[in-house]
Amino acid sequence: MFKRILFFGFVSLSTNLIFAQDKLFTIQEAVTGQGRQFKPESYDFVQAIPESDDFSFAKKNANTYDELKRISSANGEIETIISLKDLNSKMQNGSMEPLNTFPLPYEWENAHTIRFSTGDKLVSVDINSTSPAKVLANFGETPAYSSYHAKTGLSAFTKDNNLFVIKDGMGPNPVTVDANKGIVNGSGYTHREEFGIHEGIFISPSGNYVAFYRKDETMVTDYPLVNSATRIAESHNIKYPMAGMTSENVTLGIYNPLNGLKVYVKTGEPKEQYLTAITWDPSDKFIYIGLLNRGQNHLKLNQYSAETGDFIKTLFEERDSKWVEPENPLYFLKDNPTQFIWQSERDGYNQLYLYNTNGQLIKQLTNASEPVLQIMGTDEKGENLFYETSADFGLSRKMSRVNLKTGKSTLLTPEKGTHATTLSANGNFLFIKYSSLSVPARTSLYNIKTGKSQNILKAKNPYTEYAMPKAEFVSITAADGKTQLNGRVIKPAHFDATKKYPVMVYVYGGPHAQLITDSWLGGAGLWDYYMAQKGFIVFTVDNRGSGNRGYAFENVIHRQLGQEEMKDQMKGVEYLKTLPYVDVNRMGVFGWSFGGFMTTSLLTSYPDVFKVGVAGGPVIDWKWYEIMYGERYMDTPDENPDGYNLTKLTDKAKNLKARLLMIHGAQDPVVVQQHSLEFVNACIKEGKQIDYFVYPDHEHNVRGKDRIHLMEKVADYFELHLKK
Repeated sequence: MFKRILFFGFVSLSTNLIFAQDKLFTIQEAVTGQGRQFKPESYDFVQAIPESDDFSFAKKNANTYDELKRISSANGEIETIISLKDLNSKMQNGSMEPLNTFPLPYEWENAHTIRFSTGDKLVSVDINSTSPAKVLANFGETPAYSSYHAKTGLSAFTKDNNLFVIKDGMGPNPVTVDANKGIVNGSGYTHREEFGIHEGIFISPSGNYVAFYRKDETMVTDYPLVNSATRIAESHNIKYPMAGMTSENVTLGIYNPLNGLKVYVKTGEPKEQYLTAITWDPSDKFIYIGLLNRGQNHLKLNQYSAETGDFIKTLFEERDSKWVEPENPLYFLKDNPTQFIWQSERDGYNQLYLYNTNGQLIKQLTNASEPVLQIMGTDEKGENLFYETSADFGLSRKMSRVNLKTGKSTLLTPEKGTHATTLSANGNFLFIKYSSLSVPARTSLYNIKTGKSQNILKAKNPYTEYAMPKAEFVSITAADGKTQLNGRVIKPAHFDATKKYPVMVYVYGGPHAQLITDSWLGGAGLWDYYMAQKGFIVFTVDNRGSGNRGYAFENVIHRQLGQEEMKDQMKGVEYLKTLPYVDVNRMGVFGWSFGGFMTTSLLTSYPDVFKVGVAGGPVIDWKWYEIMYGERYMDTPDENPDGYNLTKLTDKAKNLKARLLMIHGAQDPVVVQQHSLEFVNACIKEGKQIDYFVYPDHEHNVRGKDRIHLMEKVADYFELHLKK
């Protein structure tokens, strides 16, 4: 559910130093300042420049990105590629409106041409020539989804739930003409963006075909969201398939722009299944689909004909008693189009497996007790593959390489901390942004052949004028008695160990999420430090069930969401109670989304522990949540009635003792407002008083300037009820 949601586990700010200055954050600084005035100096929007080992980045002056810069891998020297002024001259010479800031994101089309979108146009600019900017595609309006093939100039995009193509400057020509709004073509919002799905258009390597998702949700129940801003409130219906109910039917279409023919891949019955890991064969003749059953415990990697859509063969299958979760397409080797890399958790951690297109496993490339997070690419000859891992019990992010012939892996960045890396186009250099709990930002160029690193930027601490709270990592033993959990304690500025402080526990706890990392500064948000400045101990623990620690760490939640997670959170509470400066009678808990579910669960399962809670956008009953996420972890209500009853919080409202503020966005399409309203109703029936606040115009998160209002409300609630 929550991979695609910007939940309230903002990127952390903490420090191991207490500074002499006493300036305090305002609420506005605490909510918006982390990515603005307090952002450590770094290079943004870094890209590898084709046919070289150099890199580009966007330079920000004042509040505007106004230059594209080049960093030489040879000596680290920086030069301007093109300024916003010169780019706008090219735009105007091409009869286009000038830009207010450098277009971001941008892509390199070749060694001297960048490509970017602006409004309803896809534009390219040749940096080395005096020619004007060129319109590659004119969509007519800003498309929801689009894709472009540089060699053929073919572009495909969506408009009004239909797919269109532009070829040879002609068009746009419709590929689909579905009038029913319940049929959506080319959308990345397929299967609710689970399974790593973020795009819905897939152009083949040679540009001969355009594959696209076709989602038919006409059979899915309508769910009403109410707009109260009109004179008479209006209902806006969304398609929301709740656990155990009828789901969407998805197929994959393939369009041939040369002859205008279209086929649909014959993925067969049942229709309620998931089409994942869409990948074109390098030959353009075949397309691969990871076909996952609705129960999400049986995967088939299938090959289909691009011309006819016919099934060719199943390369291999994966089964698990709990779930199988494909999240990545096949990665074909550039020097051998018959071999590809598959990512899987089948051996306990997400690892890399080398297969051929006959479905034969050639070798397992990685075999460590650390999950692979992503493939970064290969070197120029295709001999070595570079990949990122979660290391040091999930705290660090590191880069390694593996030789595809020998299978030997080499750790390239052994230093503890977070390495955000970009591989050069020729595969000889890494551009590394590094941070840790005590290092704001350090940028370097790493020569892969020599193993030598050249530092090119070291950021200053942006908080030297502030009374900055202190953060520490702690290790806690999970409720299973053996697993190490990462915890973080943020102490107030000018901390006095002889005093007793109230505690705010920030919790998320759900799958694919991690709140604590060895980064600048630690994985929380500046608002957490704002609360510490106000005199709270702010505590967080990543319980079992959270992300980047492997399959066994995560799957303890199966069919019983919240239960093992709460046990681990209570181990965190036990740790807090050992600290002499913690006031055990003044403990509160706050979380959003899955964290709102955890907050409400903790208050109603351990009613004598917490005095105050704030639950935002909480799941209250998993039978009201959507199919794709909910059924992976809980199965259906018919298959797991005991689990659904165990995790249902309306039945536990009678246990509530703490002061509880529940918050919800009235337009929430992720955790619909029905959840919190029914909990309110249960509290009314049980005679329990709670506080409830609605953001009428917001969805699952409260964004923009209204977020300041939200976080001030949360802060005030803890001040009012926990400081007493």
